[in-house]
Amino acid sequence: MTLRLVELDSENLPAVVRIPPAVGEKAYVAPVVFSIAEAYVTPTAWPRAIVDDDEVVGFVMANWDPDNEIEAFRGGIWRLNVAEAAKGRGIGRFAVEQVADEARRRGYERITVLWDPAPDGPEQFYLRVGFRPGGELFGETVGVLAL
Repeated sequence: MTLRLVELDSENLPAVVRIPPAVGEKAYVAPVVFSIAEAYVTPTAWPRAIVDDDEVVGFVMANWDPDNEIEAFRGGIWRLNVAEAAKGRGIGRFAVEQVADEARRRGYERITVLWDPAPDGPEQFYLRVGFRPGGELFGETVGVLAL
């Protein structure tokens, strides 16, 4: 497995857009096409395809906005989608590690992510990769990962 993050382009975009949220995630994870549209109108967004060799296996979008009035939106993960066939291979963990590395390069000391606290939401994944609950915003848990 040779995982890497790459910028979106005309070659990988069709595969990225086809990554649906899994059945249980549909209530908690926005479709990738929504994220791409949001990135288009948000200059601080950082969308990336997750590829294994040349196969698109996921999508992650971070945001780098150190002056945002909402602390939880200053730097961290906005979206993370992994293709169903690629789940369980460490792709989500890899994406979090790569966003953390980018945050360190940018001088951040922590990153955040928001998740729905529902029993079938992504909370357990984020806790396993090192995030800790750090409050609530818009009815969601703010996860904080110290770098």
